[in-house]
Amino acid sequence: MDCIFCNIVSGEIPSTKVYEDDLVVAFNDLEPQAPTHILVIPKEHIASAAEITAENSLLIAKVFEAIAKIAEQENLEKGFRVVNNCGEQGGQTVGHIHFHLLQ
Repeated sequence: MDCIFCNIVSGEIPSTKVYEDDLVVAFNDLEPQAPTHILVIPKEHIASAAEITAENSLLIAKVFEAIAKIAEQENLEKGFRVVNNCGEQGGQTVGHIHFHLLQ
């Protein structure tokens, strides 16, 4: 599989990480659409929100736990948006589930 986000997780492609734990990594978007634009991804490859199952949904919960920590770390206490695009027609450009943390 040739997935740019899996390559970021493995360290093959460099990124500016703002958060990492055993299950989740977050890094600054290379083409930010807002003053704060961080991509938050599970380290395990899940192609899109359409592939969330009972077996992997705990991992997505961990992503949202990380988002809360990152928002606090980045001083986003006044509010933020979390955006997920699903599938090509939904605007998803990388086939690895990811969440945009924006403010």
